[in-house]
Amino acid sequence: MNSNEEDIIKTLISIREEQGISQRQLAEMIGIKQPAIARLESGRAAPNINTLKKLLAPLGYTLTISQIDK
Repeated sequence: MNSNEEDIIKTLISIREEQGISQRQLAEMIGIKQPAIARLESGRAAPNINTLKKLLAPLGYTLTISQIDK
């Protein structure tokens, strides 16, 4: 996992925890199992863009790309 992915995951965890939502609750909101959330948050699995969008939507956030580096 690269530093950008780590930053995204840390932000996701922070948002989820600030809103008082458990991994299990978030998983239920988006129709996946809690262990999948745990793998993503621990860095054992890298989420694809569609998964990130699904994870962020119930938290009230969207995913945008502001810059692409060459």
